[in-house]
Amino acid sequence: MLFGFGKSSEIPAAANALPGRTDPIPTADAHFLNSRPLKGPFPDGLEMAMFGMGCFWGVERMFWGLPGVYITAVGYAAGHTPNATYKEVCTGQTGHNEVVLVVFNPEEISYDTLLQTFWEGHDPTQGMRQGNDRGTQYRSGIYTYSEAQKSAAIESKQMFQPKLTSAGYGAITTEILPAPEFYYAEDYHQQYLAKNPNGYCGIGGTGVTCPIGTGAVA
Repeated sequence: MLFGFGKSSEIPAAANALPGRTDPIPTADAHFLNSRPLKGPFPDGLEMAMFGMGCFWGVERMFWGLPGVYITAVGYAAGHTPNATYKEVCTGQTGHNEVVLVVFNPEEISYDTLLQTFWEGHDPTQGMRQGNDRGTQYRSGIYTYSEAQKSAAIESKQMFQPKLTSAGYGAITTEILPAPEFYYAEDYHQQYLAKNPNGYCGIGGTGVTCPIGTGAVA
């Protein structure tokens, strides 16, 4: 991962973003761990979720091992440049965030459980950075595929903020947006830490437990 010291902390306007390209960039055909097609088609009844939590290598590893998760993939979203490359995203001139797409079976794992993994898995108060990784591509984000997901995301944020505040953290900076187009990242990024077990992770939580599902903030 490129730490990105000195990069802009502002998302560029669409008119100033890199132009990108019409065709998707090459990526893997199948998930490295379970051999399922990375781009589907996915079985009926499955749902999608999308999260940005910093370096997507470590984020993807958090989700791929959860029971009920069918497949994960890393990519770029919430920017302006169509079919951007990693090198372009790293310039800060595409507006994209590094994100993980999670395809899951809601009968085996709830969206609330995915949200809990999200909140507890990183520091959502750091703005345009996560740890040593600095830049707009490392911002915290939840990208929702339905009104139910949007409501659950907002409610979970409201529940978690008092816990963070009492632990000495600042305001949550997570963006919550309707899911934008997901652009698959290059082959070598997919399931990177399964291919490179000692590779850079860059993800660390706050140590604060998110009270999702308790009905109250303790």
